[in-house]
Amino acid sequence: MSNDPSATDTTAELTEAEISEQMSVRLEKRQRLIDSGAGAYPVGVPITTSIPAVRAKYPALEADAQTGETVGLAGRVVHFRNTGKLCFATLQSGDGQRIQAMVSLAEVGQESLDSWKDMVDLGDHVFVSGEVISSRTGELSVFVKEWAISAKTLRPLPNLHTELSDEARMRSRYLDLIVREQARTTVRARAAVNASLRKTFSDREYLEVETPMLQVQHGGASARPFITRSNAFDTELYLRIAPELFLKRAVVGGIDRVFEINRNFRNEGADSTHSPEFAMLEAYQAYGDYNQMADLTQELVQNAALAVAGSLVVTWADGTEYDLGGEWDRISMYDALNEASGLAITPQTPAAELEKHASKLDIEVPHATHGKLVEELWEHYVKPALTRPTFVMDFPVDTSPLVRDHRSIEGLVEKWDLYIRGFELATGYSELVDPVVQRERFVEQAKLANRGDLEAMRLDEEFLRALEHGMPPSGGMGMGIDRLLMSITGLGIRETILFPLVK
Repeated sequence: MSNDPSATDTTAELTEAEISEQMSVRLEKRQRLIDSGAGAYPVGVPITTSIPAVRAKYPALEADAQTGETVGLAGRVVHFRNTGKLCFATLQSGDGQRIQAMVSLAEVGQESLDSWKDMVDLGDHVFVSGEVISSRTGELSVFVKEWAISAKTLRPLPNLHTELSDEARMRSRYLDLIVREQARTTVRARAAVNASLRKTFSDREYLEVETPMLQVQHGGASARPFITRSNAFDTELYLRIAPELFLKRAVVGGIDRVFEINRNFRNEGADSTHSPEFAMLEAYQAYGDYNQMADLTQELVQNAALAVAGSLVVTWADGTEYDLGGEWDRISMYDALNEASGLAITPQTPAAELEKHASKLDIEVPHATHGKLVEELWEHYVKPALTRPTFVMDFPVDTSPLVRDHRSIEGLVEKWDLYIRGFELATGYSELVDPVVQRERFVEQAKLANRGDLEAMRLDEEFLRALEHGMPPSGGMGMGIDRLLMSITGLGIRETILFPLVK
C-alpha cells in the first residue's frame, strides 16, 4: 500500500503538518522515480485516445464484457484501492469524466504491481495502456498492461468529499476545477457564451477588433480609472475603463459594424455584481440607433442562453428557473418612476426639488445633478420590482455625455439600460456624433471633475478630432460578459470569472 496517508483516508481534513509530511513522502518518491530512469515528469506518454472518447464509444457495456480494443490514455488519480493482487484506480480527465483502471498481478507482473502500490498517490497523473472492458460490477475500465507516472504530485488533493470554502475556491481555482463539477461547467459555459456572441456578430457581418488597454486619456464611461506609468514613454497612462472612444474611431474610419470582447478596469468597489477587472463586449453599427441595438442585444443574450442551456428558460444554480424568452419589456425611466412614486418628475424638474425627495428617503447623491438624482430615485422606487428582462429607456442628458439627444423629448437622450435578475446587464445608445455638441458635453464633464467628481470624463481632443472627420449616425451597445454568465447561470460574479482578484 502507499504510505501516503490520504490514499486511505479521503474524508479527514489535513492539517499543515500532515500536508508537510505528505510532501516529504512524495518528494522522496519523485527522486526515486528520477533515479530509476522512469522519470517523474516525462516529456510525453503514448496516448492514443482520451477518457471522454472511450466513454462516448462505450456508453453501456454489459458487466464483465470485453471489447478487444487496446487504448492508451491518461488521467488524474482521484480514488484508488489496493487489494492484494488487484488494484483499482479512478482516473479523471480535465472535463471531469472518469474511467476505472484495473492493475492486476497476472497482467503486469509482481515488480510493476509493487511499483504501482508504492509510487502512485492520489492526485498523480498516470498513463495506462490496456484493453477496454467492463468490470464485474459494470464499471467501464481499462485492464492495464502497462502504466507510467505522467506527472507526480507533491501536494495532496483537497478532500474530495467536502466542498472547498469560498475563499479557497477563489484563491486556488485550479483545485476548484479538479474537485467541483460546477466550476468546470462554468468554464465551459463561458466559452460557449463567447462563441455564441461571436457567431451572432458574424452572422450580422460585424468585424471583431482589438483596441488599446493602456491609454493616455481614459474615457468612454463614468468611472474611476487605474493609473500606471510607462517607463518607455516616460508618461502616465490609464488602464482603460471602456473601449468606446476607440471603437467609434473605427466607425469614423469606415468599419461600419464593429465589436470587441476584451478587458476593462475600473478602480471602484467590488461586490456580488462588480469586479475591478471584468470582461466587456461593446459593439457599434453605422446607420443604427438605440432601438436596433436593443433588438441586437436581446438576440445576443437569447442566443447565448440557447448555447449554454439549450433553452430560453434557464435554471440557475439555486434551482430557480428564469425565462429569457419572448419580446422583452421596454419602459420609460421617467414614466416608470412617476408611476411607482406618485411624483410628477420631468426632465425640467429642478435638482433642488429632487434633492428634497431624495433627502426624505435618506438617499445621498455626491455631486448631485438632475440626472444623478433621477437615476437614484428610479433605483429606489422601480428597480426592486423588475422581474422580467426589461429595457429602461430614455435617460437624463447630464448623466449620458456620449449619447444623442432624444429625437422628440427635450432634456433626454436616447439611451437604455437592460436589467436582468435585478442588475444592469447592458446599456445601449443612439450615439452622439456631432463634434460640437460632444465638445460641449465634455466641457460640462470637466466642470464636474474640477468640483471633485472622480468619475467624470475628461475632454478628449483626439477623439473630437476623429469626430470632426465625420461619424455616420450610429447605434452602440455594451454588455458585461461576467454579468451575462450571471444572468444565465444564477452565479455571483466571482464564480463566473476564472481567476478573480482576491485580497
